[in-house]
Amino acid sequence: MSITLSRLYDDYGTATQVLQELESVGVPASEISIVASNAENWYSGKGTTPGASKHDRNRDGVDDRAEGAATGASIGATVGGVAGLLAGLGMIAIPGIGPVVAAGWLASTAAVAAAGGVAGGILGALTEAGVSEEDAQVYAEGVRRGGTLLTVRVPDADQARVEAILDRTAVNIRERGMAYRKTGWSSFDPDAPTYTADQVRKERDLYRRNAD
Repeated sequence: MSITLSRLYDDYGTATQVLQELESVGVPASEISIVASNAENWYSGKGTTPGASKHDRNRDGVDDRAEGAATGASIGATVGGVAGLLAGLGMIAIPGIGPVVAAGWLASTAAVAAAGGVAGGILGALTEAGVSEEDAQVYAEGVRRGGTLLTVRVPDADQARVEAILDRTAVNIRERGMAYRKTGWSSFDPDAPTYTADQVRKERDLYRRNAD
């Protein structure tokens, strides 16, 4: 039997460090999915960071990471490892969140939902994967506000050691949900305006100050 584990991180850089740790303990890239806010326009389709070099492993003239999140899972499985997963990054638009950079099996599900015009497709993808409705609401809102969501499928026997890696730098989802609700938020709204880069920076600064 396997279990699905999801965690929210305040930025993409922190999430990719966790990805590397997961790889180091043998979690296959095919079992990992990443969905990251692109509100700050850090990803242009030309690399994982502004100005990064082009990746064209199949020499078709198109940057592999710009070929779409819906193909991210297969690219990651083919190339192997976290590098392969990240090479499959692509941009999709999710209602209520805006542009996200994503790859992996959960991203594929969300991409299909988004392409079909399903409002808040990320919620359906998460709940279908076994995430509770309450947590899925906070995860989706966290990505909307600039965060990065990692979702991993692991055998039950590996749950404890994988959770130890995930939890080290993850957002406390219960505390974050409470913080959102104190501002009047009640649930993820697919019709809500997307966050701007400035709003994302202010959001991160708020939680950094609270953590100090």
